[in-house]
This record gives sequence, C-alpha cells and structure tokens, in this order.
Amino acid sequence: MQQLQDATDYLIQQTNSFAPVYGIILGTGLGALVNDIDIQYSIPYDEIPHFPVSTVESHSGKLIFGQLADRAVVVMQGRFHYYEGYSMEQVVFPIRVMKMLGIQKLFVSNAAGGLNPDFNTSDLMVITDHINLQPTNPLIGTNKDALGPRFPDMSEVYDAAMIQQARQIAIVNGLPVKTGVYVSVPGPMLETKAEYRYLSLIGADAVGMSTVPEIIAARHMELPCFAVSVITDMCVPGRIKKVILLDILEAAAQAEPSMTFLIKELIKMQGPPVEKEM
Repeated sequence: MQQLQDATDYLIQQTNSFAPVYGIILGTGLGALVNDIDIQYSIPYDEIPHFPVSTVESHSGKLIFGQLADRAVVVMQGRFHYYEGYSMEQVVFPIRVMKMLGIQKLFVSNAAGGLNPDFNTSDLMVITDHINLQPTNPLIGTNKDALGPRFPDMSEVYDAAMIQQARQIAIVNGLPVKTGVYVSVPGPMLETKAEYRYLSLIGADAVGMSTVPEIIAARHMELPCFAVSVITDMCVPGRIKKVILLDILEAAAQAEPSMTFLIKELIKMQGPPVEKEM
C-alpha cells in the first residue's frame, strides 16, 4: 500500500493534481489511440516510483494524461505481462494506482487469437466473460482490505450496460464487432494446435496473454470494466499458420481505427463523471 501511495503521490505532483475519470489500457499494436488525445502530461514508466517497465518492443511504456472525447483520461501506452517475469502484483500495480488517482471506469484492449470460426482477422471482439488459465492471480496472498474484499464476486465481470452500448455503436456505424469469451494464458509462446482445440472446447472465443489479471484487480476495487480484443490471427483448423510479431502488429493496425472509434464513442456515452461523496 505504501508503494501504491508513493506512485500516486508522485503522479499527482507531476500532473498538478490532474483528475482522470476513465482509465485505458492499450494492448499490443494498439497505441495509436493516444493520437486522438489532447495530451497534457506524458510520464515514462521508469520515472514513476515502483512502476514496472515494459520489456515488450511493441509497448511504448508511458502513462498519458489528457482529454479524450472531452473526458479526462489516464492511458497506459504499453502494459505488463506475467511472462515478462513480473509478479501478478506488479502486473496490476498501475491499475491500482489509476483507481487511487480517481478513475471511475476502466477500458482495456488487447490483441488476441481467434478461436471462433465465425471470426476473421482484424475483427473486434467485445469481451463478455473470461476464463483465467494464468498460473496465479493478483489477489493471492494477504488481502488488501483498503482495495477490496477478500472474496470479490466475479459473476458479472464486464459491465453489461457498456457492452450493450458498444453493440449499438457497432450496428449504427457498421463496425465488424463480435462478442465472446476471452481466455488468458501465460505465454509467451503461442499455442499448439491441440491447445487451440482445448481452449475452444472449454468455451473460449479468443485467446491472449493479458487482460484478465488487470480485470480481476479492477473488479476487486469495484471498478466497472469494458474490454475489447482485436483478432490478429485465426486459431481454428484449416486457418492456422505460423505467426510472427510483425503479422500481429499489421493485423492490429488494420483494426486500430475501428477500435479507437469504438472506445471514443463509448466514452462519450458515459456521461459526466460521478461526483464523489465527501
């Protein structure tokens, strides 16, 4: 808790008490959303006390403060993964800091492999539920009562109202948006064909290596969450091919304008920030 407070106090000082209403996490190859932000402060992760530093080449590693769709936001341009060698508490450290800065909702994006045969590369998938196959989670150990309860409920992880709003935005604007279940695996290797079959059999529509730890931490703190995957490669029989990072980045880049539009329009629909009780 002291480390969280140290980081929060530093950011409050560096941003002249900028008060973000919404937090956004940008996944692999999806950093261009910051081009639509009226940036007021940009702080490298390595300058923030106790913050991890992203080791993935496609993650910039900056915390951005500014205005998006006339709403105050704080944006992670680059996230952390368990496979980088970080503990789960380190992976979710920024989400807890964003909550302490005052965010009221969390928006998450990621790049994922498509397990549903009805999907296509560069589709967007709004996440309606998830399966956690990570080897651990950020709530293991002594509970931090100041953050949330010992046994947080996870029956409705993703905010139903925001999911419905996203569907409406997609229909009105003709966006290639699907809905489905996301499964989070440790990585960093991509899955075998047998593993793809297994993940599909247990009910997953897309697979990735992130998002679920952050969502667990956010829901522990009672933050409403919205998450969207960009389908960067297909993982169904007959459509599986060898994938390299460049392929994933190219597929993400094709979908990025749609994802950016979706998140911007969704944030517009959230209305003014809720006043905090004194």
